[in-house]
Amino acid sequence: MIDIQNVNKYFDTVKAVDGLSFQVKEGMFLGLLGPNGAGKTTTIKMMIGLLDPTEGQIRYDGQIMGKGQIEIKKKIGVVSQHINLDKELTVEENMIFSGKLYHMKRKDILERTDELLTLLGLNDVKNRVSKNLSGGMKRKLMIAKALVHDPEFIFLDEPTVGIDVHARKEIWRFLKKFHSEGKTIILTTHYIEEAEQLCDYVMLVNHGRVFKENTADALIEELGRFKIESDTDMTFFNTLEEANHASTKLKCLYTISQTSLEDVFYHYTNEQVHVWKS
Repeated sequence: MIDIQNVNKYFDTVKAVDGLSFQVKEGMFLGLLGPNGAGKTTTIKMMIGLLDPTEGQIRYDGQIMGKGQIEIKKKIGVVSQHINLDKELTVEENMIFSGKLYHMKRKDILERTDELLTLLGLNDVKNRVSKNLSGGMKRKLMIAKALVHDPEFIFLDEPTVGIDVHARKEIWRFLKKFHSEGKTIILTTHYIEEAEQLCDYVMLVNHGRVFKENTADALIEELGRFKIESDTDMTFFNTLEEANHASTKLKCLYTISQTSLEDVFYHYTNEQVHVWKS
């Protein structure tokens, strides 16, 4: 289990993370959602030991995480939002290099490489230089590299940004399989549908704080499972009958549809903007 207690992070006078406290239980697929500058990436960097908290502590099974905590870091795999492949190495060479960083035996690296590249559909290009891969293939290779040492925890910071829908859904299928093996996954994403598809728990983050959290289904249920949307407004209802009844009083163009996690995110983020402005 990962335990975050009263964590603050300052950059000079800017408070990027503000009193975060939450737990990530073993086997959880957690989604951190928030607008740009909400503090998601800073939180991830502290959780993986790239940054130290200004105040507070992050613990893995009781051990305090810090920049020098090598034993904890061995249990972690990280997929950053920026492409970090060695562009002059082949796909297989990137995997071998990553495995050597974890002091894996060559035989184990090659076996794990074959397994992961097969699952991610990269075996046919394992001898291709990585700079010549498509965007989707590069993202898949970054995930494979992060998993070469079979970590207990994986952190995904915008893992499918900038790739096509087909490649994104292939990655989703792979991550679901990985999660089904009992691994703990922490995801940040701007694709709200991605969190709705993958995560079994969601935290909405803004101004360095978690201001709403629950399962995606419970967040939708709390807001209302159906919505009426017009050019100027969005109203939520518990049942379709309630929405249909309310629509008979409208004199503008509107649509009635089911509420999504994206609607929840938009609603509560706007609410937070109004709170902070006041």
